Amino acid sequence: MLFYHWEGENLVLFLHVQPRASKASIVGMYRDRLKVKITSAPVDGQANADMCKLFSKVFGVAKSRIIIQSGHNSREKCVLIQSPKKLPDIITDNQLVLKPYDLR
Repeated sequence: MLFYHWEGENLVLFLHVQPRASKASIVGMYRDRLKVKITSAPVDGQANADMCKLFSKVFGVAKSRIIIQSGHNSREKCVLIQSPKKLPDIITDNQLVLKPYDLR
């Protein structure tokens, strides 16, 4: 299983989220998922909110365009990013993600 797929213009990511990290960032692969580090603790949805804030900056979209489809209370998450405006260097440099037009 790939850690992503496209649904039209929307990008769906399968993630492993590590809370309480020293720095928020997209790290790379962890098993068959993309690993994301978040600085906040997983209390009262704060880690999810911070993950959405990070993805908002990384993918160039509003926080409201990032939807957690599953895994609200888990480290393993499925996240939909509506029409991302940009892809992070760690993904495009390693050719882990193809742009939608490359999948045809």
